[in-house]
Amino acid sequence: MPASLRRPRAVTVLALSVTGALGLVGALTPPVARAASETPAVAPERGPATAVSPPSDDFYVPPGPLPAGRPGDVIRSRKVDLPQPTPNRLADTWQVMYLSTDALGRPDAVTGTVLVPRGADPATLPVIGWAPGTQGPAFRCTASRMIARGALYEQWVVNSMLASGYAVAITDYEGYRPDPETTYVVGKSMGPALIDAVRAAQRLPATGLSPAAKVVFRGYSQGGGAALWAGETQPGYAPELNVKGVVAGGVPASLVDVALPLNGGPGSGFLLDALIGLDHAYPELRLDDALNDAGRAAVADLEKDACALDLLTTYANKSLSDLTTRSPLADPAWQKRYTENTLGGSTQLKVPVYLYHATRDSLVDAGQAGRLRGSLCRLGAEVTWKAYDTDALAPVKNHLWPIQAGNAEAAAFVADRLADKPATSNC
Repeated sequence: MPASLRRPRAVTVLALSVTGALGLVGALTPPVARAASETPAVAPERGPATAVSPPSDDFYVPPGPLPAGRPGDVIRSRKVDLPQPTPNRLADTWQVMYLSTDALGRPDAVTGTVLVPRGADPATLPVIGWAPGTQGPAFRCTASRMIARGALYEQWVVNSMLASGYAVAITDYEGYRPDPETTYVVGKSMGPALIDAVRAAQRLPATGLSPAAKVVFRGYSQGGGAALWAGETQPGYAPELNVKGVVAGGVPASLVDVALPLNGGPGSGFLLDALIGLDHAYPELRLDDALNDAGRAAVADLEKDACALDLLTTYANKSLSDLTTRSPLADPAWQKRYTENTLGGSTQLKVPVYLYHATRDSLVDAGQAGRLRGSLCRLGAEVTWKAYDTDALAPVKNHLWPIQAGNAEAAAFVADRLADKPATSNC
């Protein structure tokens, strides 16, 4: 089937396939959202069988020049109603654009979503900085747009946090706009983006959240990496935040160790997405110079329309040798940036960490996760480590399973940190 006919269904199919893989319950509502104030969060779209890529949305276009301000200051916001009944019943929701800092330390603008539980005094609520897992490089894959269409495959986790009485601040990460320049798995960008989503949630007057609120960073896969980057970055970058812990699952800590097994395998689309992300973050890498015509076509196609399911289907089992004239994995300039974006070398991590991973993860190498644990322990971090046995599961499912299997323990870890209970390290 031609891509032009197949891909518009990717958002819904991904959510349903992940739901099926994890044994979750519930169906997605039609992809439509309505703003409660200002302009529509997402223009109404046709059903998934005939949907086209969502129209451009100027809300996501950063102003030029950026306004003066501090990282975390809100540039613009709008309140939205969500199509799924559960999050709409549980929380008031805003889309936000806020100031942040890119991988080179320069000011940038990032978008995200803030959800505040109803029926409680917001000034008393803790804030979970939730980092979403891989969405894909195209603008239509933006996490806040997925939430507004009822298509975020991790929405059930967000709902569980709202039901627990936590406000949730979700970053879209850098570069999601109509002409996307996403920075997938670039830790130096993801950490500030997540931290500043929390700051934006606290500074948006309509939320009523306290600047002294207790904070936990949490995420899985790309989101697990972002959560841990936020934990390592926060003491020097945002010392005013009252951070109590980090929950990080399926963490891609070492980009090289994760990338090598993906090349030519089922997860090769994630490798190509990561190269695109690094290239956007670091202009000197010049990915285009290393691509052949097939590689340039693939990159253009990815950025135009590819979401996470496409990375697992259309772009699976592709070798870099078929797309490049020289390997970015071996280039010294690229290796320098890989090294800079490797987790586990910081002594700034001051809060307890719940770190978990699948034993036979086919997308995010389990060996490098074990080495991350060892590095953090040697640096004196309080690490609670859990490995989930996935030897009997098929590829992709073995990466996804701990999202469900580990949710109760992750939630308990969050609750204990917010209750100021001491953590028990098993380093």
